[in-house]
Amino acid sequence: MTKYAEDGSNFGADGPFFHIIEEGLKGLADGEDYFDLLADDVIFEYVISVPGYPRRVEGRQNIIDLYGDYDSFLTVRSADNLRVHRDLEASVVVLEYEVHGESVQTGRPYDNRFVSIVTIKEGKVTWWRDYLDPVAVFDAAGWPGSLA
Repeated sequence: MTKYAEDGSNFGADGPFFHIIEEGLKGLADGEDYFDLLADDVIFEYVISVPGYPRRVEGRQNIIDLYGDYDSFLTVRSADNLRVHRDLEASVVVLEYEVHGESVQTGRPYDNRFVSIVTIKEGKVTWWRDYLDPVAVFDAAGWPGSLA
């Protein structure tokens, strides 16, 4: 196992986001931090997201690069309301969870709900399909007021 993020970052070993994902995938995937849960050739699909965000990203390093400045945009303080639905035969887990924090730029609260459909093979995440509430991102960013 390898650490890819600093422990105190949003995706690090001490981060609330990593903890809720780790809890949801317990016994199926493990890693030292969020990125270590991912296979080298993981595929991410962002089905419901925000304008300008990629719809599909392939490869762990590309995910690390995509999330590289996340800590300068949002600070995640907590994650909760985890619901886990597992289909062990298909190696698929559906995670429902909420993430709470604030925007670094605006100081506005960030409260978002996610549904992540995760496929796991040989202890690593190979496919991740993400659904989120884009309005929560806009609210935290101060949009559309910040565009005026």
